[in-house]
Order: sequence, then C-alpha cells, then structure tokens
Amino acid sequence: MHNSFSKTDFYNELQQTFPEVEFLIDEPMKKHTTFRIGGPADIYVEPSISEVVPLITLLREKNVPFMVIGNGSNLLVSDDGIEGVVISFGKNTGQISVDGDIITVQAGAILSSVSSQAVAASLTGFEFASGIPGSMGGAVYMNAGAYGGEIKDILLDVTVLTFDNQVKTIPVEQLDLSYRHSAFMEMDELSIILSARIKLVPGNQDEIKSTIDDIKQKRIEKQPLNFPSAGSTFKRPEGFFAGKLIDDTGLRGYTVGGAQVSEKHCGFVINKSDATAADVLQLMKDVDTKVYDKFGVHLTPEVRIIGRNID
Repeated sequence: MHNSFSKTDFYNELQQTFPEVEFLIDEPMKKHTTFRIGGPADIYVEPSISEVVPLITLLREKNVPFMVIGNGSNLLVSDDGIEGVVISFGKNTGQISVDGDIITVQAGAILSSVSSQAVAASLTGFEFASGIPGSMGGAVYMNAGAYGGEIKDILLDVTVLTFDNQVKTIPVEQLDLSYRHSAFMEMDELSIILSARIKLVPGNQDEIKSTIDDIKQKRIEKQPLNFPSAGSTFKRPEGFFAGKLIDDTGLRGYTVGGAQVSEKHCGFVINKSDATAADVLQLMKDVDTKVYDKFGVHLTPEVRIIGRNID
C-alpha cells in the first residue's frame, strides 16, 4: 500500500469508522473468483450499497488504492494478490425490483437471479444472460453477451458513483457500449457502477422458460463447467472464433502447470489442478504466440488480469 499506510493500522481504522461492516485482512482472492486462483487482498470487504459511498469517499480522501469487483467470474488475480482494499459487490448489493417492464438491479445481483425475476414477471429479452455466471455490474462493465444478445440491447441507464463522490445516472447512449467494451474501461476506478435499469418486453412465460432451458442445455453440452475457469479466455478476433483458431493450432488440451486449454471447448482455459496465475498467464502467452505463428492472428484476453506484479 502507499508508504504512509500500514495495512494493520488502516484495517483497524476502517473497523472503527464502519463498526457494522466486516473487513477481512489478507483475504485469499482464490475464494472470490470462479477461476479459484489469486493471492491475498490486503483488505477485503462486501459492503451494502449504502456503505459503498462513505467507504469509497474515505479511501479516496486517504489515497488508498482500491478495486471494485463483482462475482469474480471474469477475473484472473495475480499470485501476489491485490494491493489496498478490494470492495466486492456481492450478496449485500444484490437487490432487484421489477416495475412494469423495467427492472432495477443493484450491481452485485447475479444475472441468473435477474433472469428468474424476469421470468416471474413474464418479461422477455434477458434470456441470453440467464447462464452468464456474473453480476450485473460486471456485465455492464464489459457489455456481457451470449447467444446473440448483449447487455446494451436492454440497458436503459446506469447509476454510478463519480470520481468526485457524486451519485448520478448516465443514459445508455453515453456508455460507448460495443463488443465486450464500455466507457467504464477507460474511466477505470473513477466511476463505480452502483445499479442499472434494464427494459424488457412482456412475453409468454412458458416460451421464456423454454428458451432459458435451451441455453442452459447448450452451455452444459459445450462448456467445461466442471472445472474452475473464467469463461471465454480470449475475445473473438474479427472474422474468426478464438476456440477454433486454438483447436486448429493443435492446442486442445495444451497444459502449463495446473492450467489447461479445455479439451471440451478450446476457447476456455481451465484450472485443472491447483493452477497458479503464472501458469495461466504463461499458457495464454504460448497460445497467442502459436496461433499468431500459424494464422497471423493475435488473441486478446477477454478475462481481466489484475493484481500486483502483473507485467
């Protein structure tokens, strides 16, 4: 952390300032990512939305580095962990409310829960996201998509905490949403997603359920869901499919340490047996090099790589 800070002193200060909130010191991030990989966060916390604003205000005043994460389903965390404070939007920031065809979703809500509420209200348009193992904040941040749909198709607006600690609502038109991209990626930690509103369309409940079941079945058949991973490891290169390029390069099952290119779906790197972040990074580098040598196409990570000493 910044030289003027001792992790323990700051931890004690946080506990005194926010007596209701549980802070964890040196919390292993492998517990909070679907990859099951990652060293310790100096300080880890899962605040409620009402606690987020005062907490981040304090961190900014004290100039303490912090990072906001969602469900950890698209993250590769360094073996050396994360400096400063990791604020996890999870169970305490997961409220969902339905009003007509508009659903207001706090950033920590899991997409499958949003999907269930949409089904209950007979609203269609969210089916594509029903099986994405992420949270709403993460989905907006990377404009998540699957099976022909994207968050930008249904998003109305996003409520954020700005860098000067104002809560404001930004309409979707100002978010520069494109394939796996949003304006938040450039703003970095300056703007924190607190909640989002999506607009769906009234539909037939049985048809909505059946679409979701089909998508679930496809995921089970095609994806290595029985191993820890962060979903699709690489973005789809223009005009190609990452998984096919990797397969055609002969890398199905390619292994570095405990990390492996999934034998079931080459677009996924899995944690086969106690992989480290270093294993995964080396594997990704090897795959990119070999695919480039064979096809002249570079693969860009879709997974977010974060933490200390990530070169």
